[in-house]
Amino acid sequence: MLTWTLTFLVIALIAAMLGFTGIAGIAAEIAKIIFFIFLVLLLISLVAQALRGRPPKI
Repeated sequence: MLTWTLTFLVIALIAAMLGFTGIAGIAAEIAKIIFFIFLVLLLISLVAQALRGRPPKI
């Protein structure tokens, strides 16, 4: 998941240099969506580990 986030972030940054039109806007939106999905999954994982009584791995 993190790999996809970083991939779309790089695509969005390259496209931003060329102007936020067409593919740049789409790549930026996909990067945002994947980033927020990753954050939600991270929070769920941390809560699940805390409920099991294990300290979170950092």
